Amino acid sequence: MSLRAVVTGCGHYLPARVVENAEFEATLDTNDEWIRSRSGIERRHFAAEGETTSTMASAAARKALEDAGRDVSDVDAIVVATSTPDLTFPSAATMVQAELGMTSGFAFDVQAVCAGFVYALANANALIVSGQARNVLVIGAETFSRIMDWTDRSTCVLFGDGAGALLLEAQEGSDRPSDRGILATDLNSDGRYRDLLYVDGGVSTGTTGYLRMQGNQVFRHAVEKLAATANTAMDRAGVSAEDVDWIVPHQANIRIIQGTAKKLNLPMERVVVTVQDHGNTSAASIPLALSVGRERGQIKQGDLIVTEAIGGGLAWGSVVLRW
Repeated sequence: MSLRAVVTGCGHYLPARVVENAEFEATLDTNDEWIRSRSGIERRHFAAEGETTSTMASAAARKALEDAGRDVSDVDAIVVATSTPDLTFPSAATMVQAELGMTSGFAFDVQAVCAGFVYALANANALIVSGQARNVLVIGAETFSRIMDWTDRSTCVLFGDGAGALLLEAQEGSDRPSDRGILATDLNSDGRYRDLLYVDGGVSTGTTGYLRMQGNQVFRHAVEKLAATANTAMDRAGVSAEDVDWIVPHQANIRIIQGTAKKLNLPMERVVVTVQDHGNTSAASIPLALSVGRERGQIKQGDLIVTEAIGGGLAWGSVVLRW
């Protein structure tokens, strides 16, 4: 027998403001058809004034706790994946801890940009299987609208804000792929590709900065690396693509999502897609897609799920779990 980190609750939060592609036509040389054809994105949500990464993360966390029938006093740890924390420090996770009224345990952030939620899941899984925590809130939350260069049509139309959360609980497993919970993880990074996707601000510059991306180069790396990490994680879990019920990918671009599914020999009917409604929400995209997929009736208990993501760093990885 061994411990498994099992998803017992999920939830998400999206800001009220919805921005359709057409809104960008007033200020940029772009249009709805151009954005849709290149990204698959139709709309995205932008945080309101006073709405922050930590407030959205807290809202998603409350929904996950409610879904699990748990109180915040049951939670041992909070792991928040974000590249857009409210402040340089303290962590967004400790702000969530305070907002939820959690006075024990511990909280910390994980920063791996769009791959952040996969990294956070891997960390939470390690905390659970090592016995350091029994109940861990894993949250992805971002306010990328605050680091957009609104004159750069190649980036500012792609990103959105939001948050998603899972509650992971320690449960006894049988060391078989039929177990519920996280079955395998795979993490990778290669800092040589820093200049492909980065923000040109931070502590060393004295400014918040703006997101800069070489989209074509990122695309070239994405499909190959995402398929490879998914296959590695499936191998470690002792499952194959035929066993997979759902791929829940990072929602960056419909072309990357389609290309990765094709490389894994999986039909798009087995892929949860939310990019059309959310845009790229970075570390929030996978938990958002999991929560929305469950809400739609796609994801059901016992389903085998593969999540995979790539982001700035470059950093990429995959988690195989049974819902």
